Formats: sequence, structure tokens, C-alpha cells
Amino acid sequence: MNPKKIKVFIVDDSALVREVVSKAIGRVHDMRVVGVASDPLFAGEKMRQDWPDVILLDLEMPRMDGLSFLRKLMRERPTPVIVCSSLTEKGNDTWLQALSAGAVSVITKPKSGLKGFLEDSSNDLIATIRAAGQANLRVLAHSVVAVPERPPLTGSSPPLTADAMLAPGRQSLTKTTDQVIAIGTSTGGTQAIEAVLTRLPVTVAGIVIVQHMPERFTALFAERLNSLCALDVREAKSNDRVVTGRVLIAPGGKHMMLRRNGAQYHVDVVDGPVVNRHKPSVDVLFRSVAKFAGRNALGVIMTGMGDDGARGMKEMKDAGASTIAQDEASCVVFGMPKEAIKHGGVDRVLSLEQIPQALIDASRG
Repeated sequence: MNPKKIKVFIVDDSALVREVVSKAIGRVHDMRVVGVASDPLFAGEKMRQDWPDVILLDLEMPRMDGLSFLRKLMRERPTPVIVCSSLTEKGNDTWLQALSAGAVSVITKPKSGLKGFLEDSSNDLIATIRAAGQANLRVLAHSVVAVPERPPLTGSSPPLTADAMLAPGRQSLTKTTDQVIAIGTSTGGTQAIEAVLTRLPVTVAGIVIVQHMPERFTALFAERLNSLCALDVREAKSNDRVVTGRVLIAPGGKHMMLRRNGAQYHVDVVDGPVVNRHKPSVDVLFRSVAKFAGRNALGVIMTGMGDDGARGMKEMKDAGASTIAQDEASCVVFGMPKEAIKHGGVDRVLSLEQIPQALIDASRG
């Protein structure tokens, strides 16, 4: 019996985009294009005949803009939507409006060289569609903000591990008054991070976060969270200190690693190879936390596709850190927590609602 294929619908006023993306999808065995439309009004009529599992949506189109269509769709029939638009290149808040409306991912397309870009990025696009196809629709229907995730980078060679950035092993560590909370997440993570951080007091231990995100987005994401939270949330820079009440988010396109200076913790933000198909990589952050913080740390892995962070969380647990995974029922995609559990790196499995109190309790020692 053949497995069910992911049904994809493309809404874009560019005939070139519709053609190239349809061909890319047609080359893989586990998905098929069930329809295309040049604007949302045509799309609405066609989709009723065969409702898709995933929608690829441009934002700038005639008759009805993509944002209005997305908001209408999420009110009436929540469906995983991937925004594919050149508007997001501007670095303004257009992407945030789309994600706030319920999109699960964002892909930026250039103003020129579009055909070459789409052909070169076809593997990433396919990976993003697969991730969207796994989305938990019940959670998606209640999402406030989703994640502009950089798709896992695919290729024939096996992915690099955290060894490419930091050698394994642990320092001889003493207990310190400074504590570190390390969080890793991906698809659906922006909504999850917001839900956690907005419920934390300024007395919570310093937090370092890797969220799979492209460049330009992390600064805006940090600014948004900073406006919503009691905590000091910022995009991380090298030498930033990890202190009580502060949240440091790894910049898109860079790795973030923890280091220890006496009894204090700082971060290094560095370039380097893609690790475990991501940059920033959760495994890189978690390994550095295991190595330099050990039992002074708490690790949390939340919603996301793939296994980035699973090995690093096991290293954290082996180093004496407490570890938490988000439960399946509250994840948009259960991939990353599931893999961390399979690797034996998780002490507790908690719902999204329970995680903030666990961080508060850990900060009290």
C-alpha cells in the first residue's frame, strides 16, 4: 500500500514560480501538487475541491493580498502555510505579520534571478514542506506566532556534528551562583518561546536560546519578545554575559556557544560550518553548556523537526544538568523532543504550560 502523499497547493501570481515549484515537487515521491492559483480568490475556489495538506503562499498578489487570505484561512480552516515572498527580504515586520497570522515558515525569494534561486533551493523547499506536513493542526489553530525557520540544508554528504565547532569533553566544574538555562527549538518554536518567556519573572536564571531562523529575523524576533516580556531579551553578541533576567538569542547564520570565565558565563557568537544541517545549531549550544556549565545548567528542547539538539541534550544530562522536553500534545512538530527522548537525554517531559514554572523552580535552586 502506497503511503499517503502530502498534497500541496501553490498560490503565487508568478507563472514562473508556479512552474518551477510544481516541477520540484513532482520529482519527489511523497508529495504532489493538487492545484495552483494566481491569487487567493481563485485559490479558495479550487481548494474546496481537494483541500491541501500544505499551502505555499506569496504575500503580494492582485485582488486579495496574501496576509488577508492567510488570516481568513486560519480563522476558517487552519492549514499549514509556508510563506514564499520577496517582501520578507526588506527586513521589516511583514514576515512577523504573516507568522503572527499563523504561517509555519517563511522562505525569502530574491527580486532577480528567481528561477535559479528556486532550482538551487528546491531541496530546502521540499524539506520545509515535509516539516509543515507534520504540523499538529490542533496546536497550529491556537498558535500566535510561528517560526521563520531556515530549512535543514540537504545534500549527499552526511551532516557535520558539534565536533566541527567544539571538541567533546567536560571541564572540572564547581557549583556557581550563576545558573544557565539553555533552550533549543525549531518549527513552531517562536510561539512556544513567547509562551514561556512572557510567563517568567526577572528573577529567572540567565537564558540562552537557539531558534532555527535565517539571518535578519532574529534581531526582530528579539525586539518583539523584549517588548512583551519582563525579561531583557536581545540578539546575542560575543562577550555578552549570561545573567539573571536576561535572554540571549543566537543570531541567524551564526553559532552561539557558552563559555565560563571564573564563576561567570558569557557567550561567543561565531561563524563556522553548518552543524547537523543548521546554523545556529542547538547541538553546538548544548555541547558548550555541557562542557562549561554542567550541573549549573538546565536544558530544554521544544517543538521542531529533525534531531538537532538530541545528542547535545544527552551530553548535558551526562554532565549533571537537568533536562526537559516539551510533550507531543503541545508541540507543533514533535521531532526534536522525540529524538532527545530516544537518545536518553531527557529527565522530564512537560507540556508547554508546565515549562515556565519548571524554569522558575530551577532558578530557585
